[in-house]
Amino acid sequence: MWHVLEPPGPYTPHRDPSTAAKRVSTNLRRLRKAKGLSQEQLAEAAEFHRTYVSQLERCVTNISISGLGRLAEALEVDITELLKA
Repeated sequence: MWHVLEPPGPYTPHRDPSTAAKRVSTNLRRLRKAKGLSQEQLAEAAEFHRTYVSQLERCVTNISISGLGRLAEALEVDITELLKA
């Protein structure tokens, strides 16, 4: 006997950000402010758009490892600083 699988329903984005994303968000904002940088200044230094930095700080979007590296370099910190609990 064969079973027919139902197609998946409409895509619903995951609303609850991961713990890692929350840590990056919190650390990014803290480090940026400690350096006295605006979101726009950090974005320019890391070659991102200002709205992307804003989205990261609000935990609205995720970032790649290479993107984390660019932010860490712009903030003059080790990448692990962005991931600390």
